[in-house]
Amino acid sequence: MFAVMKTGGKQYRVQAGDVLRVEKLAADAGEKIQFNEILMVGSTVGTPLVDGAGVQAEVIDQIKGEKIIHFVKRRRKHGSKRTKGHRQQLTLLRVTDILEKGAEKSGIKAALNSGSVSVAAVEAAKPAKKAAPKKDAAPETKAAAPKAKAADAGTDDLKKLSGVGPALEKKLNAAGVTSFAQIAAWGAADITEFDEKLSFKGRIEREGWVDQAKALAAE
Repeated sequence: MFAVMKTGGKQYRVQAGDVLRVEKLAADAGEKIQFNEILMVGSTVGTPLVDGAGVQAEVIDQIKGEKIIHFVKRRRKHGSKRTKGHRQQLTLLRVTDILEKGAEKSGIKAALNSGSVSVAAVEAAKPAKKAAPKKDAAPETKAAAPKAKAADAGTDDLKKLSGVGPALEKKLNAAGVTSFAQIAAWGAADITEFDEKLSFKGRIEREGWVDQAKALAAE
């Protein structure tokens, strides 16, 4: 049986035993993960996803792809250019099982892309816990307030960064970037990845977001 799954914005046709390289995932070598965005399983085509389907895999290693050289050109700055080398961070994994249904009850960690994983996304990937028996409506209402505060605590006003307005902040949030600490931790590979993914055209380095984020996170 084969399946067509989606991860890192790409689609892969896989079957049990296949070894493939995908965009870096938040997982360690030897860990078992599950892909839940399944577009097709056997002859079943999703609309757009197949309900209850999943692809389970074991992480072999975290690797880097072949080196790619690209040029960074600046307009209206005396035609200066500089060459940057980049090696895409990848995850090497082996497909172990394909589930036609019942994937949501497997209890295996969901596969999430690394680099821009928000706290909310990590929590969502964890297996769901059984809810405790409800006694009355009042305790449930009181317990909801601390959860709301916890969600707000990990979100910063990214508009404080130079050149970031409501539209760019929305794009960053959609990519899982919600705090200054995340941006402050970006390396060269992360900057290149977000530059290409969100079409920032060199804005991250030009505006000095990483340095600004470090100063704002320290406050």
